[in-house]
Amino acid sequence: MVHHINTIRMSGINPVVCINAFHTDTKDEIAMVRKYAEEAGARAPVSTHWADGGDGALEFADAVIEACADEPDFKFLYPIEMKLRDRVETIAKNVYGADGVAWTPAAEAKAKMLEGDSQYDDYTTMMVKTHLSLTHDPAVKGVPKGWTLPVQDVLIFSGAKFLCPCCGTISLMPGTSSDPAYRRVDVDVNTGKVTGLF
Repeated sequence: MVHHINTIRMSGINPVVCINAFHTDTKDEIAMVRKYAEEAGARAPVSTHWADGGDGALEFADAVIEACADEPDFKFLYPIEMKLRDRVETIAKNVYGADGVAWTPAAEAKAKMLEGDSQYDDYTTMMVKTHLSLTHDPAVKGVPKGWTLPVQDVLIFSGAKFLCPCCGTISLMPGTSSDPAYRRVDVDVNTGKVTGLF
């Protein structure tokens, strides 16, 4: 949590951390989370909206209203002119906490090609990696030290103007649950009526 707060604060914004207080949480646990969040510079309201609906989220709502009144000092992590490999290095070190980046030969050759072609100068960078870890490995939790971010490829999405470095093993297909809703969709061949959409 503290790492994420620090990452957000790099952009010049002070975040709000909503503490979802469940009946199994002790007052000491809630106080500890609040203490660390506030020490890192975030507002940390407690919310019981899961049990009390809107009434349980009033402290959270007030904190968001307060945060919206703050004058942000917004800044980007890097200038748009920064070359792709330098961007990835900046993101890896500042956002993920890596020591550096290791490019496969093919990925580095592609990055060099993209950096040398002016049509990609205004493309933004969107990292493709697991959301389950700061690293490329979903099994690694917390804020690890002494690791290197591997980049295997760079995807090009020209419509959205994104260059997307791919880090670690990742599926690019959209994920579905073990019982996806499409299984309940059907068409009556006699009437053409679609069922199961809602």
